Amino acid sequence: MNPEDVNPEGVNPGATDEFSLPRSRAANERLHALVPGGAHTYAKGDDQYPEHLAPVISHGRGAHVWDVDGNRYVEYGSGLRSVSLGHAHPRVLEAVRREIDRGGNFVRPSIVEVEAAERFLETVPTAEMVKFAKNGSDVTTAAVRLARAVTGRSRIAVCGDQPFFSVDDWFIGTTPMSAGIPAATTELTVAFPYGDLAATEELLTRHRGEIAGLILEPAGHREPPPGYLAGLRELADRHGCLLVFDEMITGLRWSPAGAQGLYGVVPDLSTFGKALGNGFAVSALAGRRDLMERGGLRHSGDRVFLLSTTHGAETHALAAAMAVQTTYVEEGVTARLHALGERLAAGVREAAAGMGVGDHVVVRGRASNLVFATLDAMLQPSQQYRTLFLRQLLAGGVLAPSFVVSSALDEDDIEHTVDVVGRACAVYRKALDAGDPTPWLGGRPVKPVFRRLA
Repeated sequence: MNPEDVNPEGVNPGATDEFSLPRSRAANERLHALVPGGAHTYAKGDDQYPEHLAPVISHGRGAHVWDVDGNRYVEYGSGLRSVSLGHAHPRVLEAVRREIDRGGNFVRPSIVEVEAAERFLETVPTAEMVKFAKNGSDVTTAAVRLARAVTGRSRIAVCGDQPFFSVDDWFIGTTPMSAGIPAATTELTVAFPYGDLAATEELLTRHRGEIAGLILEPAGHREPPPGYLAGLRELADRHGCLLVFDEMITGLRWSPAGAQGLYGVVPDLSTFGKALGNGFAVSALAGRRDLMERGGLRHSGDRVFLLSTTHGAETHALAAAMAVQTTYVEEGVTARLHALGERLAAGVREAAAGMGVGDHVVVRGRASNLVFATLDAMLQPSQQYRTLFLRQLLAGGVLAPSFVVSSALDEDDIEHTVDVVGRACAVYRKALDAGDPTPWLGGRPVKPVFRRLA
């Protein structure tokens, strides 16, 4: 079977009663037998999808993926927002193949490491030094360690309104999945609310001289209030702590230099990943020279074990990052992501309003990073209605845990998505009128990632 020849326009549009994924279901069972959680990322788990409707992917190209059952989907949020240029992007693959043929990992630094650092710092000119790793948690934890080292303080303040910063104990201990993490570690992490300078100043005053750094995503599902980021910069300077921007999501999607390039506020340290490699594993810690050099060899203070990874500088991943940055700058990718997202958001809102559920299916966020909320009759977030909505999208050939776009989408993909959303909203209206979405769920509802019990 050639999956590309099966259901080229989507999956059984509108026919959820007939829609099933037997091969994916069998593959999921094999995964659970061998891999805890059935996936290597909790956000990719089959508990995030309607029961028995979690497709296992065969391959992808551009904005489309095919599952092992042979169905094609328009895909959103590709690779947890990492694949922003589309799957198998030719410019990225060309760069990767060239380096793979030359060897990938050596006993000394490769010349590619110099070139990748130069390219990154040209793209993010607010930083003076950079160190690469493989995933976001590596570099955010390195930023925390560095902040503690240079300030001599132990506490870290994280933005409590934002969902994720690291798999490491200093952050995961603050979530409902804190099993195995000592309370003494968790107590060193405190939270501040996004957009509220007064509350943040109160926190810094209450823990005067104790907080090493403020770490946050500089923007998210809403724009920063006027003066907010500059206000955080001033607070950090006044209280002697570092300001750290987690640019995993905002990096490239907000501007090639991330949110700091768009809003003009320079953090002490910043972390990048996700879109940086278009699916290849690469992340970056960047920042002021005097801070970053504490993890180097040209200073007189105590050495900081900043980052030291066997695979952090694999040549093919760094080549991918360089190709991604070049593509963004030369082809205006950020602007394209915004245009696609604006078209999608307008279409989804129109479709939802047309079916009488405009207050219940809500699109939020910057155009390049859209998410959706599914609200019940009382306008409260509902996992049941999310399940209903996802089930209808899947049946229409749309794989969308979010509406985060890639630049590989075209007008036909957007039009198809909006059409499927319209059909999903018609079912949503029926469930609201019935006062109970259960008949349309097909099984247990989807579950939040962070929860104490399985």
